[in-house]
Order: sequence, then structure tokens, then C-alpha cells
Amino acid sequence: MNDPVELILKQWGQERPDLDVSPMAVIGRLARVVKRFDERLSRSFAEHGLDSASFDVLAALRRSGPPFVLSPKDLSGSSMVTTSATAQRLNKLENEGLVRRASSVVDGRKKQVQLTEKGKGIIDGALSTHLQTEHALLRNLDGAERQMLATLLAKLDVEGESDGLEKGVNSL
Repeated sequence: MNDPVELILKQWGQERPDLDVSPMAVIGRLARVVKRFDERLSRSFAEHGLDSASFDVLAALRRSGPPFVLSPKDLSGSSMVTTSATAQRLNKLENEGLVRRASSVVDGRKKQVQLTEKGKGIIDGALSTHLQTEHALLRNLDGAERQMLATLLAKLDVEGESDGLEKGVNSL
């Protein structure tokens, strides 16, 4: 196996044996995997005329259930997209006829975003392709390994935990 991270670890071990470079084994590999997965997922989204941010917005609306309506604030909170990116994305998606914005029936001053039938068709097709891609990306892991990895990543992703940045973390 050609493992560039292993080479980096070996080199640092020779040059700086006084330092514990073991975190690089995890962080370096995570970075490489994320980059490769993002590239593959981007191609998958592009097959449906989407990018990852558009997919996330449409997916948040679709999984909210009928009538597939969320406020922009709730949409930002339930997708993996920032508030400013959501506003930009909504403009694009509305222009493409995938969502529509309207005043809230509860409070006319507030806006609501609704998935259109066209948008529902696009996200349903994109979701099927997306899941096929994810299954392919994880094909080397069995069910137990997937669950273990998901559990470990969730442990690293605990919100509110210190991430060490205040101490100055260096990259590979």
C-alpha cells in the first residue's frame, strides 16, 4: 500500500524523534479521505445539476416532510450550509424553479421556503445517486466497521469541545 502519511510520519520520526507525531496518522488520513470523498460526491451531485450546498438545502427541505417548507433560519440550522450561503443558494435554487419563497401563513413578515415538485424530483434522484456513491466509498468497511467509525467520528465532532486551536495547532 502506497501510504504518503506513513512516509510523513517516518520522516518526522527521524527528524524530530522528540515529538509525538501520532495525531498526524489520524488527521492526515482524515484530510486525504475527506478530499477524495468530496471530489467524488461533487461529481455525483453534478450529475443532477447540483453542488453540495444546493444538495444540502434541497435535502433539508425534502427530509422535513410534507409540505416540505422551512424558514430560512430553520433551513440553515438543518442543513450543512451557513446562513449567508443559504441565502445565495436559495436565490439560485429559486431561479432554477427548485424552491419557492413566500410569506409565512402564520406571520406574513417572515419568509418560508418550499420545495417545488421539480425540486422534489431533482433531490429524490440526487439522493439515490448520492447514497450509491457513499456505499461505494465505504465498500471496504463492513457494517460493524462503519458503525465503529461513525461512533469514533461522532466522538471527535462533539459540539462545544475545545479543538486545541487556542494553543496553535500546526498542519502536516
